[in-house]
Order: sequence, then structure tokens, then C-alpha cells
Amino acid sequence: MKKTMGIISCIWLLLVGVSFTWNYREASREKEFTALQTARSFFDQILMTRQWNAGHGGVYVPITDQTQPNPYLVDPLREIKVNEHLTLTKLNPSYMTRQIGEIAARQKGVQFHITSLRPIRPENRPTPRETLALEAFERGTPEVGAYVKDETDTAFFYMAPLRTEKACLACHAMQGYQEDDIRGGISITLPFLKKPQLLALRLAHLAIGLVGLLGILITGTKLSRSYEAIKLQAAFDALTEIPNRRSFSEELLREFRRSKRDRYPLSLIMCDVDNFKLYNDTYGHGKGDDCLIAVAQGIEKTISRAGDFCARYGGEEFVVILPDTGANGASHLAEKIRSNVQAMGIAHAKSLPLRLVTVSLGIATISDGMETTHEELVNQADQALYRAKEKGRNRVEVFGGVA
Repeated sequence: MKKTMGIISCIWLLLVGVSFTWNYREASREKEFTALQTARSFFDQILMTRQWNAGHGGVYVPITDQTQPNPYLVDPLREIKVNEHLTLTKLNPSYMTRQIGEIAARQKGVQFHITSLRPIRPENRPTPRETLALEAFERGTPEVGAYVKDETDTAFFYMAPLRTEKACLACHAMQGYQEDDIRGGISITLPFLKKPQLLALRLAHLAIGLVGLLGILITGTKLSRSYEAIKLQAAFDALTEIPNRRSFSEELLREFRRSKRDRYPLSLIMCDVDNFKLYNDTYGHGKGDDCLIAVAQGIEKTISRAGDFCARYGGEEFVVILPDTGANGASHLAEKIRSNVQAMGIAHAKSLPLRLVTVSLGIATISDGMETTHEELVNQADQALYRAKEKGRNRVEVFGGVA
């Protein structure tokens, strides 16, 4: 049962481990998919804003300290003076994107950056990570998305290419770009999009694993106890709590084979309570059960060696197996059993002449060279017991008459 519980526990822990791995992987995929979709949405919004700007050929805004004319925009109408108090400057899509990105950076939210491998504005130079993405776009990669970690936190980095549209050629044709060429990209960084909390997932699966192990332990313990109880019932007599006839048969066969193999004597004592039917008729079956329990305990206390074996053979009969014991040793022990049972002083008015509970015993022995079977050994001990009954009960007889 312990081995079975160990195997089941290992299987359970393996399943919990597989569950943890699968759930963590799926949670990571779901988190990354959500981050990717969010980043794509931001990119699409920026792209639509740029398309709106480019569709109007740029938009004019007032010149302020924060918005100065774009020195990299070549356009005769870059500035328009409305009056002495108001001058407008044109914002092309790139300048507008950069300004929106600067606002986002100050707010410490979503960060985005317009860049190119050949930027007109030096400040638009790509970072090493952006350079790798731009080079990947040149090879046909449609987008790049991955978790990145800095010194303090984890974020999701996304970047997609910017393709040259017809409206963009007014500014970028001089750089050699043609329509649909990749002229750069926009990177988006989503902060605080951490991967699933590994500690929480670990604790949850640890709790599941421990609860499962506890359940296996409790169930296994109950099953083990039930198994032991069934095993006990199968091997022991329910009344006297000593081994039953089945256990005796198994033990006798083992000792008989060992006796033949190792060439040592083996003795068997058959014991029967005298006039037990009269005892039951006189005192009732409840007292009869108490009597059998007392006799069984008396026999068990009398045999002292670890290898000796005592069992209830059936009804009021008991049997004792004595390995490595000859007829003389068996006779000595049988006489001791008889004497001890008589000394208990259990009253039996119908058992004359002592009016006490007594036992009769028969002994059979095999020794080296004897050709017999274990069934014949039992039969011989039973014959000796029958002779003890015939000779007046409360005595010991040896099969063959030799002691």
C-alpha cells in the first residue's frame, strides 16, 4: 500500500507540475496577445493621425516656445504670418508624431518613437533594439513584439514599419524613397504589462499539490487500515484473536517444507477442551466463548519461542506447531499447557472428577528420513488426541506411544 501511495503521489505531483507549466505558458501567451493587440491599436491610431495630416498636406499651428518651425522641412510655405501677433508653422506627419510622443513621455504612460535607419532629424536615430527591428522589416518581417526588462520594470515593446505613401513623397522623395518603400518605423512601449505573477501561480499549484497529497495520504491510510483489517479477519480468529485454521494450514506447509529441506524435526500438538458441549449446555454460549478465549490465552502464554505457532483449529480445538522440536520437547510443552489450563480453575460442574475445565492433547512428530506428508502429520496428531480422550481426558498422548 505504501508503494502504491508513493506511485499515486508521484503521478499527482507530475500532473500538478504539468498543470502549472501549461497554465503559466497559456497565461503568458494570453498576456502577450493582449499586449500585442493593445500595441497594434496604438500604432493604428498614430497611423490614422499621420494619414489625416498627410492628406491635408500638413497642418498649421501657432509658433510657440514649444512648437518652433521644423528646420528639416523644406517648404516655401513653412511659415505663414497671419498678423503681427500670430505666425503659423506647418507640422508635417513626422513633426506631429514626435510632438505627440514627447507629450506621452512626459506623462510616463505609453511611449512611442518615430525612427529610421536614415533619419533626416538626428534625434530620430534608432536605438539598438529599434535598429534590429528596422533591419528585420527590410527582410520582410511585418512587426516585432516582445517583453523587455530594464533596471526597474518590465514592459512590452512593439514596432511596426512605416511605408512611403504618395503624400509622403513631397518630403521623402529627395531621400530616394519610392511609394511603398519602408522608410522607418514607430516603436511603442507599453509599461507595466508584466508577465503573469509566477509566485501566485506557484503558490496556487503548491496548495493544490499539498491538498492532493493530503487527500492521497488520508485515503491511502484508510485503505491501508481497511486492508489490514480484512487481512486480519482473513488470518485471525474473530473470537480468540489468535490465528485461524487457514493461517495454520499456510504455516504448517511452510514449516513442513523447511523441515524437509533443513532436516530438522517438526512436532504438532492438537488440543481439545474436554466436555465443552456440556459446558455450553450448562453455562450458556456466552460463557462458552469466554472459556475458549481463556484457553487460547493460556496456550499462547505457555509457548515461549518466537518460532512456535498457536491457532484455533475449529470449535473447541486448538493446534500448536513446534519447529525444530522432537517428541520429548513437544510432550514437555503439551504437559505444561495441560497443567496451566487446569490451574486456571475455570469451574465446570459436568467435567468429572475435577469439576474444572481441562484439555486433552495429542502429539505427532516427523524427523529426518520419515516419509510422510503434512496432512498425515495432522491426522497422526488427531489420532493421538482421540486416544487421550479415550483414556480419560485431561492428558497428553503421543502418536505411536513414544515420548
